[in-house]
Amino acid sequence: MAYWLNKSGYKVTVVEIANEPRLGGSPVDIRGITLDVTKRMKLFEQIKSTRLNMEIVEFKNGKDITEGSMLLKNVGAQLPDNDIEIERNILVNILFKAVENAVEFIFDNSIAALKETKDDVKVTFKNGLQRSFHLVFGCDGLHSGVRKLCFGKETEHTHFLGQYFSITNVSKSLIKQNTGQLYNVPGKAIALYAYNNRTDIVFGFLSEKEIPYDYWNVEQQRKIILEQFTAQGWRTAELLEEIMNEKTFYFDKLCQIKMPSWTKGRVALVGDAGYCASPASGMGASLSIIGAATLADALQKYNGNFELAFQDYNKDLRPFVEEIQATAIIGREYLVPRTEEAIKKRNSQKTFITKTE
Repeated sequence: MAYWLNKSGYKVTVVEIANEPRLGGSPVDIRGITLDVTKRMKLFEQIKSTRLNMEIVEFKNGKDITEGSMLLKNVGAQLPDNDIEIERNILVNILFKAVENAVEFIFDNSIAALKETKDDVKVTFKNGLQRSFHLVFGCDGLHSGVRKLCFGKETEHTHFLGQYFSITNVSKSLIKQNTGQLYNVPGKAIALYAYNNRTDIVFGFLSEKEIPYDYWNVEQQRKIILEQFTAQGWRTAELLEEIMNEKTFYFDKLCQIKMPSWTKGRVALVGDAGYCASPASGMGASLSIIGAATLADALQKYNGNFELAFQDYNKDLRPFVEEIQATAIIGREYLVPRTEEAIKKRNSQKTFITKTE
């Protein structure tokens, strides 16, 4: 969003609650029309040159025997240009470098209050600083502070999908490079993904009801994972030990954000803050990139008339968002099947090979 606004001539300020760009998380997929946006941003070649080359996902049983596998590409085939997977850290750094010298960054701070007037938005920051801005864009994720201030409590907009998950990045290879491994018991999943001499450890489990926890209390979140997975088979004990002290540990519920409008007055929500589709969609980064470009294009179309631009943004992007959210709901149980029968059926499936044309 900062890239497009700066390009359109706005003076842009980015506020980040962390003290630096936040890294970590699992790789992201950049596909379809999202790639067209990265080409407009002249970032496509950078993204393509640093893409991952994942080859296979193996389905393991408790004795570490491979019961089935899923090929991710033809052996020896060139990777397609219409579907690119990239390490999240690399994408964050590419985007940051594209704007770091062009816009103002305020780290280790956040928005505490917003007061809209006829001509601007008065912003009060956590540290007491007060400033005025023409427009405010909430690009602050699933637990958006901007959304809470302008649109009400998070619970009014979240739709729980019955799963919880954690992601931990460790700086070593726990399995063969460019390989994924997945182990299940009914209602629980453990996955490993190795790339760039690092490994993502993913724990996921089903839950009929939401679990109360503090989003900022990482130790409480680790305890939830421990309680769910202690005494499970495969490599569980080893992997639980790995995640106990890693700083990159991330935990959250699988959910979607659904709102009748992503804008209110001079404030607009972009990406997960407005229309999170959940990690089950594989389209979180793509939705953010497309959403930012759609909103920026609307602002340019109406020469900065934000009221008309926001109307187009809400109308034009919504069919795409709804399609992605529906797809995520259909495929959410692939990682965490509910029954032993479903696990066996998934594990014995025929191999799937990504199209290369």
